[in-house]
Amino acid sequence: MQLKLTGADLTNYLAEVFPQIDGTFVVETLDPGAVRMRMRVQDQHLRPGGTVSGPSLFALADVTVFALVLGHLGREALAVTTNASIDFMRKPEGGRDVIAEGRLLKLGRSLAVGDVVIYSDGVAAPVARSTLTYSIPPKR
Repeated sequence: MQLKLTGADLTNYLAEVFPQIDGTFVVETLDPGAVRMRMRVQDQHLRPGGTVSGPSLFALADVTVFALVLGHLGREALAVTTNASIDFMRKPEGGRDVIAEGRLLKLGRSLAVGDVVIYSDGVAAPVARSTLTYSIPPKR
C-alpha cells in the first residue's frame, strides 16, 4: 500500500474538512497500512467519575480509520463509515490523552476495512478495540 498524503498533509486536510475537531485529534505517525493518532482529552470528553466517555473513544476510532483511508486515497472527504463495532475493555486512565493505533486490513475500490486499538497514553493495556468499514465513493 502506498500513501498519497503525509502525516502533516493529513492533519491539515482534517482541519480543513472538519474544523470542529481541529486540535483534538492529532496524527502522530502515518505509514503504509498504519496510523497512530492522539486524542487530546479535554473536559467535554469526560463522563462522571473523570474517565473518557465511550462516545469520545468511538469518535477517536472513527477518525483514526478515516485518516488511514485518506492517507492512502488522498483528499476523499466523501468516504463514509458504513459499519462499526467497538469493544470497551477497561476504564481509560483519568487525566491522560488516549492513543489509537490503526491498521488497514483491506483497501478495495469500494470498501476499506480498518482495525483500531485504543490505549491510555503511557499504559500498556488497551482500553478499547474497534473495527470499521468505510465506503469509498466511485471515481468520476
